[in-house]
Amino acid sequence: MDIDQLRKAHPDHWMRATALRALALDAVAHANSGHSGMPIGMADVATVLFSRHMKFDAKAPEWHDRDRFILSAGHGSMLLYGLLALCGDDEITLDEIKKFRQLHARTAGHPENFMAKAIEVTTGPLGQGIANSVGFAIAEEALRARFGNKLVDHNTWVIAGDGCLMEGVSHEAIGLAGRQGLGRLVVFWDDNGITIDGKVSIADKTDQLKRFEAAGWHVQAIDGHDPEAIDKAIVAAKSETGRPSMIACKTHIALGHAAQDTAKGHGALTDGDQNKAAKQAWGWTSDPFEVPAEILSWWREVGARGSAEREAWEDRLSQASGSRQAEFARIMAGEAPKKLSATIKALKKQASEEAPKHATRKASEIVLSAINPIMPETIGGSADLTGSNNTLTKDLGTFDTDNRKGRHIFYGIREHGMAAAMNGMALHGGVRPYGGTFMAFTDYARPSMRLAALSRIPTVFVMTHDSIGLGEDGPTHQPVEHLAISRATPNTLVFRPADTVETAEAWEIALRQTSRPSVLSLTRQGLPTVRTEHKTANLTEKGAYVLADADGKRQAILMATGSEVSVAMAARDILQAEGIGTRVVSMPSWELFEEQDEKYRRRVLPGGPVRVAIEAATRFGWDRWLFGERGKREKSGFVGMHGFGASAPAGDLFEHFGITAEATAQKVRDLIEGRWAPDPRI
Repeated sequence: MDIDQLRKAHPDHWMRATALRALALDAVAHANSGHSGMPIGMADVATVLFSRHMKFDAKAPEWHDRDRFILSAGHGSMLLYGLLALCGDDEITLDEIKKFRQLHARTAGHPENFMAKAIEVTTGPLGQGIANSVGFAIAEEALRARFGNKLVDHNTWVIAGDGCLMEGVSHEAIGLAGRQGLGRLVVFWDDNGITIDGKVSIADKTDQLKRFEAAGWHVQAIDGHDPEAIDKAIVAAKSETGRPSMIACKTHIALGHAAQDTAKGHGALTDGDQNKAAKQAWGWTSDPFEVPAEILSWWREVGARGSAEREAWEDRLSQASGSRQAEFARIMAGEAPKKLSATIKALKKQASEEAPKHATRKASEIVLSAINPIMPETIGGSADLTGSNNTLTKDLGTFDTDNRKGRHIFYGIREHGMAAAMNGMALHGGVRPYGGTFMAFTDYARPSMRLAALSRIPTVFVMTHDSIGLGEDGPTHQPVEHLAISRATPNTLVFRPADTVETAEAWEIALRQTSRPSVLSLTRQGLPTVRTEHKTANLTEKGAYVLADADGKRQAILMATGSEVSVAMAARDILQAEGIGTRVVSMPSWELFEEQDEKYRRRVLPGGPVRVAIEAATRFGWDRWLFGERGKREKSGFVGMHGFGASAPAGDLFEHFGITAEATAQKVRDLIEGRWAPDPRI
């Protein structure tokens, strides 16, 4: 690559883009950690995009109709930080860049959306950003259909690398985007041919252009260092409204550095002499972290250019009716409507009075049928299991190329892509995404579920067929460890409701969240209503509560979730008939119970009685409630799974694995009589 030729061909552009290169080199070298090569290689693309095409106002990073920029190749975070600092962002400043990758800095090693308002997405795990971007584009389409293009009219731009495209989630994402014809989505592929191990060719020979074309994308290939070619390609992409666009940008990683076009160029370039030589090749003479006044002034103008467009948008919003303005503000703030509480209370009362025997997946559908009409921001979907997950209600309609007002998405068999797209919708704002699959397939969605928690967003994951109770499909589909995995994830609410009443309460809580995701673990098999006495209070909000107390002296406490709450109630009947006073505690959400004060937890789980936990899953995590919270090891037991399931009707499986009322009662008898032995399986 002839650097001199690039400098001479477009001198002004070159120096402006080189400001990004220099900041990346300086920050990584100063931190002695990071990834220099991608920001250096993609500086030309980013400069053209932000200066000529991006709709944004650096001083109003949360303007709702701004374009969204997603750095899917999150290891190149200094490209994003450099752009924000140069454009005049109030949070990502040049001083913050000097603290790159240091404790408490906003400039974390990989972009984190909650560290600064202008950071749209938490990226780093490759492929997540490009998959999130599909959700961003869906949200934009849905909101534009609802509110019109005077209020919603923006694009989503993505920079992705070879690693993003190799990760399997990208295949799910590009297939979904192509099928949905998301014309406001543009992906720049940093085609530099290098990964950490060496040349891409040692591991992959995919023709990415044909791959995207086959998925229904508009595809272009350009020189990623030629600003005019970049500009022309972006113009063409913007004019293609019926298909998402991919622009393959042929670039040189670590352009102009001794590590150019090598695997070393991917990582931290910290050799002082080599960095000095690179800057000389670029024609950059400023000291570290310094940007010449005329270049910084130009970038500041880029950052301020969108202010007039933002003000015009604000004027258009002010001209809308008061109710329309209020509704727009509500959904963008993620606030639930005032009607939600009354709707849930009415549904609970009906369920308590009629006492239906519903699978909680069916109960969820009933709840959604009441919620969706009053929350037009909900967008549901399923990974090819719509009839099993019960995520489609009759009023939703299907989101598709010819119906952007539809609110149910057929994601296809793409659990990971679905979860990532839902995260994108939640991050975009204005919509409330929920989507379903089988609980066992949280394995496929897991990276995105983790990022939902890390990103502090209220995505709702509807996971049905939650235990051996699904029956004949067998152990491949019977989740035994998945509750524990979800519960182990920080900042995640996990709900396993026992009946329609608890399901309604769980949905109300999930839809009121603004900064954490929820996992609803729902049954395939029908369950009796256990909450037959109507309570206006949301008891699930406490995480655990006394469902039935002991008659007479309390000698045992049975703790259960979901389908096993009815098992606990039946065991209580047996024990009470024998004069053994037994309390049943329903624990639909461990996380919420843990958040209650000590006084409340003590009332629910007092010391003294023997304790037995019942759950058709592994024991992992239950010891907190069996041994902790005033419990004792020698006075506790577990009724549940200690291995994988089997293929048989659900009733036979519960009997075979000993998850029955009689087995529970016997466990209590043994503990009261002192017949306790350590379980060799734990």
